[in-house]
Amino acid sequence: MTLNEGLRVKLAADLTLTGPVTVAGEPVAGFLALASGTEGTVERVDEHQPQSGEDVREYERLKSLLNSFGHQMPEGSRKQLEEKVASLQPAWTAFQEQKLRVTVRVRFDNGFVLDAAHEELFTSA
Repeated sequence: MTLNEGLRVKLAADLTLTGPVTVAGEPVAGFLALASGTEGTVERVDEHQPQSGEDVREYERLKSLLNSFGHQMPEGSRKQLEEKVASLQPAWTAFQEQKLRVTVRVRFDNGFVLDAAHEELFTSA
């Protein structure tokens, strides 16, 4: 399901948030539980692009060089570049398989706000 700002959603499962809840620096509660089916409205949607490592950036750079100028290179240099690109291929493939991660900020009808929550926690209301 694709979440958009303004969409009515509900929690797909019970959610327990642990850790001290503080007011003015004083702990007032140990955890908060929200029941499955609690409804609210999506206030913000954030897409998080997969992080590309040094190997991925090097693959992109060398692959571009090979595609643009490989036909003009001496055979030995081109072969060496092709081998380097091939050695970086697994990192490139792993990067391509990473999914776009989406988090949302939801304001529940009871007034609670849940921020940076994975979109999988919600279904449409």
